[in-house]
Amino acid sequence: MSFENSKLEEFNNYLDGRRVAIVGIGVSNIPLIEYMHEVGAEVTVFDEREIDEIDVEIMNKVICYDMEYSLGEDYLLNLVDFDIIFRSPSCLPSNPALLLEASRGAIITTEIEMFMELCPGIIIGVTGSDGKTTTSTLIYEILKAKGYNCYLGGNIGMPLFTKVSQMLPEDIIVLELSSFQLMNMKISPKISVVTNITPNHLNIHEDMEEYIEAKKSILKYQSKDDIVILNYDDNIVKSFAEDAIGKVIFFSHVAKIPEGYMVDRNSIKYCMRRI
Repeated sequence: MSFENSKLEEFNNYLDGRRVAIVGIGVSNIPLIEYMHEVGAEVTVFDEREIDEIDVEIMNKVICYDMEYSLGEDYLLNLVDFDIIFRSPSCLPSNPALLLEASRGAIITTEIEMFMELCPGIIIGVTGSDGKTTTSTLIYEILKAKGYNCYLGGNIGMPLFTKVSQMLPEDIIVLELSSFQLMNMKISPKISVVTNITPNHLNIHEDMEEYIEAKKSILKYQSKDDIVILNYDDNIVKSFAEDAIGKVIFFSHVAKIPEGYMVDRNSIKYCMRRI
């Protein structure tokens, strides 16, 4: 039986002729630029760097596709009257220009958030201050070795936005998610993993509370049928269970926990409550 991604088809129809802004253009945005061109969107790209500081391949794409661009120190002055804005993780949602456009009715999103909205497969999201790249890669490699059709992306791997049309409901997508990607995200993975939380990126985040709340977005929009896997040894991560909607599964390296997985010498054991 063939699968038709009706969400993707609806999104493509919506984009035709719409004014789309891409804020922050790195090499990873080339697929997004190409995709928007293919579906007929009217695209303007924005970047705080000058033209000679931007990757030549990207600018060649922008010019070849006859897209508008706004660069340099005041690059966001022209961010006016767009239907949808894709911000890069480095452009925080608290940016005044983004807030003003949102108040006018613009959709503010990111490539990874829109990917999650349109993806038909099972998404496993991994975040944490440390260990998320290793954890994401291990999950991907284990599932692939077991014969699952898997993709690895997010903060690592290939940009997955242009792969959505190839994905099926039974596919598994493993995403490494940074705090900047999770900020203001209105969707959570089917399975979420939080490795640990320590002070990080506080030169960019307003404070530790904002950083923690960004990480918590990975479970905030789960359903009761979803799963969140939390580090029992990290008090901040452990506290996320209080806000969990889905099933909580703890893991520990040092503690004998009431229910969940623990390391005992060279073995991984599952602890279960007695009824």
